[in-house]
Amino acid sequence: MTQALPKLLTFNEFIEWYPNDEKRYELHKGVIVEMPPPTGSHEKVIAFLSRKLTVEFDRLNLPYGIPKTAFIQTPSAESAYSPDVFLLNLDNLDNEPLFQKQSTVSQAASVPIVIEVVSTNWRDDYYNKFRDYEEMGIPEYWIADYAALGARKFIGNPKQPTIFVCELVDGEYQMTAFQGNTAISSPTFPQLNLTAQQIFNAAN
Repeated sequence: MTQALPKLLTFNEFIEWYPNDEKRYELHKGVIVEMPPPTGSHEKVIAFLSRKLTVEFDRLNLPYGIPKTAFIQTPSAESAYSPDVFLLNLDNLDNEPLFQKQSTVSQAASVPIVIEVVSTNWRDDYYNKFRDYEEMGIPEYWIADYAALGARKFIGNPKQPTIFVCELVDGEYQMTAFQGNTAISSPTFPQLNLTAQQIFNAAN
């Protein structure tokens, strides 16, 4: 007996379906995925990173902002992610056909930095989103694994809380790991004064 494959949704079908039920959903390769409810520690890390980045782009008078809820649509248009933190380049939004009505961007020029704070679905951040953000050409992607949930091949054995800064070089992400009191090096914000431990402390 053959089993019918589930129907894959387009991005437009996903947006039309999206319910107003206070839950968060993403579209992963045409499949709707309900995101796990965030913990308090997860939210505190998001708040801390948002504050640090806001202070920096405000100091530099850059045309950036951090949206409360917005989607990044991947080039294949089969996925739509709602990152934990990402910077919008407000100067490029006139070139984004979906932003005004659907709060969605699809161009790398609109996203200087995207950050995923790792939770129980850590494989999405380390594999799927890593691949899709890389393909899209987003210049800087952070994986904030404050609770050391990722695989040992990434964060060591025994596992250690780690921040990865992935810089796009010749179309591929180069991952740099930061642990403990190591100062984080951000290509977008070279003068950012921030250590990995400060981010980990924010979760407490």
